[in-house]
Amino acid sequence: MQYQWAEDDFDVPYGVGRLGLTAPRNGNRYVMYHGTTRQNAQAIMTTGFRQSSGGMLGRGVYLSRDLDKASRYPINHPESDRVVIKVVVNVGNVIAINYQGHPRQKTWHDSRYGEVFDTAWVPPLCGMVRSGLEEDCVWDPNQIQIINFIKPNPVRAAGGCGAWGYN
Repeated sequence: MQYQWAEDDFDVPYGVGRLGLTAPRNGNRYVMYHGTTRQNAQAIMTTGFRQSSGGMLGRGVYLSRDLDKASRYPINHPESDRVVIKVVVNVGNVIAINYQGHPRQKTWHDSRYGEVFDTAWVPPLCGMVRSGLEEDCVWDPNQIQIINFIKPNPVRAAGGCGAWGYN
């Protein structure tokens, strides 16, 4: 079974930016996405987001402005049990982490290493992630407001056609 991830493109809150390949601007609000399991989505809805204990950018809540990127998570989990949580994020002060081994890769929110950042942003196609898609890590879960959930829609291929019904 193949799945399609779709959302309503017309429900962006006033003053909130959409996906772009440009760096998120300090202090702006953006629509972002977080991929997870159905069970974890319910827990997040009940208790809110919590920082992960680690990851490529250290502690924080991992998101992306790219729905395609978020729909791939959790990796190696059945797509039928995945959910993408659509959120609005106030990114605060943003740092670009654009290569492995960046001096602030895991210390971007630690004042002992200099300026404190609220969000670490991995630009698309910078070599940090295999997919080449952008990624964001937000330090404070209180900067994240849940909008809704996006669930995969099963799509049946008809007579040799692809998932979208085209040859």
